[in-house]
Amino acid sequence: MDRMQGSMGTLSAMQLTADTSGLDAECKALLHRKEVVSIILKGTVEEYEGYSMEEIMGFIEADSMEEAKEVSAGRTNAQLRGDNAEFAQLNEKVSFFDLLFRAKNPVLSEEGMLPGDSMRVDLHIDIEPQKTYRPGYPIKKRGLYYLARSLSAQLSLVTEQTDYGGLEKCYSIWICRDDIPKPEQYSVSFYGIANTKNIGDCTVNKKDYDLIKLVIIRLGDKVYNRDEGSEGDWLLRFLNAIMYPHEEDFMDTVSEYIDFSANEELWKETNGMFSLGQCVWEDGREDGIRAMIRDNLEERTPAERIIEKLQRHFELSKERAQMYYEKFAQEE
Repeated sequence: MDRMQGSMGTLSAMQLTADTSGLDAECKALLHRKEVVSIILKGTVEEYEGYSMEEIMGFIEADSMEEAKEVSAGRTNAQLRGDNAEFAQLNEKVSFFDLLFRAKNPVLSEEGMLPGDSMRVDLHIDIEPQKTYRPGYPIKKRGLYYLARSLSAQLSLVTEQTDYGGLEKCYSIWICRDDIPKPEQYSVSFYGIANTKNIGDCTVNKKDYDLIKLVIIRLGDKVYNRDEGSEGDWLLRFLNAIMYPHEEDFMDTVSEYIDFSANEELWKETNGMFSLGQCVWEDGREDGIRAMIRDNLEERTPAERIIEKLQRHFELSKERAQMYYEKFAQEE
């Protein structure tokens, strides 16, 4: 699995959400970190298949990442591209995008031979964390409404000369945490526009109608129980770790996706906050190694698993991790 380098801001956000019992502001702040967003996009956006998380981070247009965008017609356009007179009189109920941003579409973008000769095409992406899957209406219908608003908001005043050819694809990704029916727990559904029937001889170009994609991610329980390596496991296991109060193996899971070990100072600044590697630099490297081994032995973690954790957390070779294990396990 490829990993990306983690920032101090993301580590701090993870510490602040250690005891999160609901989708409060701190939890949503974590979901808005670029490292976390890139993991979500890698697992849901078909245009990013085959790209690393570092590359996906580079696709995100950071200046476009904004929260609490109004969804209602006549308002969304005012915030993105200017007033849209066609919808201003509808007076719809006000609701908000949680995190709306643009990211490069590498499939349709073209790299020019000369500087300034490139053509960039974006994806318009909305990520919506939800505490409940059953708020009293189908989440899917709300997601489709958000997509319709995100699509129409790309155009300013609609006239006879409006260039509909400039519309870019929109994603709405919903991460639902609680109240999931048992059979649907730890599942992901994708909804889009499909060409369902053709009469006569015609050529259908998918890029001309493939403009919206709704993704519904269903979690279900703080104890993750899906088979390792099954389809979707890579994404669901990460989201399960960050969306519930953190379990003892939280950092073990996160470290498989995000690497925080490169910057020693970053680890030192975590002292006294939460044990996301707090022991690593707190009282010296060996004290941290000893603490990890003893804690895992108390949990009856197998020796092989402990050695793997030492390798990952402390950047040790297997032989050196084995040496530390034999040294400190004897103290028990």
